[in-house]
Amino acid sequence: MTSRGAGPIYQRIADDLRARIQSGELGAGAKLPTEQALTTDFGVTRATVRQAMQVLVNEGLVVSERPRGHFVRQIERLTYRPQKEWRDRPAHPELDQFMDEQVELGRKPSQTIAVELAAPPTDVAARLGLAGTDTVVVRKRVRYLDGTPFNTNDSYFPLELVQGSEIMHPADIGRGANQVLAELGAEQTHAVDEIEVRMPTPDEASRLEIGLGVPVAMHRVTGYTDDGRPVRVVRNVLPGDRHLIAFERTRPTKTEKDDKQ
Repeated sequence: MTSRGAGPIYQRIADDLRARIQSGELGAGAKLPTEQALTTDFGVTRATVRQAMQVLVNEGLVVSERPRGHFVRQIERLTYRPQKEWRDRPAHPELDQFMDEQVELGRKPSQTIAVELAAPPTDVAARLGLAGTDTVVVRKRVRYLDGTPFNTNDSYFPLELVQGSEIMHPADIGRGANQVLAELGAEQTHAVDEIEVRMPTPDEASRLEIGLGVPVAMHRVTGYTDDGRPVRVVRNVLPGDRHLIAFERTRPTKTEKDDKQ
């Protein structure tokens, strides 16, 4: 085997192995060539091979299981569908939408829920029309599949709106926070979705156990009442190596188009 292309030799080794993983030549769970084999194939030192392996570990493609070697990471991506935010609630009140759907797919979901009073982050304050000195209620979740943290789901509400409601309690709400808001006179009728891709903050990396070099997508949803009042901001943080984001769209009918004109 010979290396090709420009760049540091360790990067070229990583590129070669990454291509073999992405092509399926090295499938999930497969053992990568040993350090000794790679030093011989590429004519480099073990230190260089270890640099290449660390690149793939940082990208979340490979796991190190010393002394057995390096293996292609086995992970089944979650298909994340933002449009399911307002679908009907599950029949089982102890399960939320995420957990109910994953049980149906044969996976083992779990989650942690915490509730905090805090000053709103800058982006949340701007979307809720609050000052940085105001207080919001934050429902913070980490959602797991088969024991692995897959995403965070943090919901921010103006304190004056939800004080004393179920939203203040660190437990799942069987009928959903959206329904609680409706009962409080703040029914959400439309929302604005924003997706930004970036590197995780230290807090996000810690909560999601993200390795170095793995980007995240943050899906931010701002919910509004019929009169345009913002009442909820949700920030979902999705590690890039664990998700596929899928949007479903329906072409408007001629009648719908005419109504908008």
